[in-house]
Amino acid sequence: MEKETIFKLNKSFEESAYEQEGVEYWLARELQALLGYADWRNFLNAVEKAKESCKIIGELVSDHFVEVSKIIPVT
Repeated sequence: MEKETIFKLNKSFEESAYEQEGVEYWLARELQALLGYADWRNFLNAVEKAKESCKIIGELVSDHFVEVSKIIPVT
């Protein structure tokens, strides 16, 4: 992958971050598109694999993944 492409992807990733009380985080639905997943179920599979990787290396999944619900206003 070209350096410029990597730079653009990294910039997009960092710009999509949120911060609350000094903690940086991303929303899965937004990462889905950023990482090129068209279908939620395919992205969810990748998230589940990442959670399993946390367990394998002895990390607490809850330190890295938090279930959230985003309320979308009805117009």
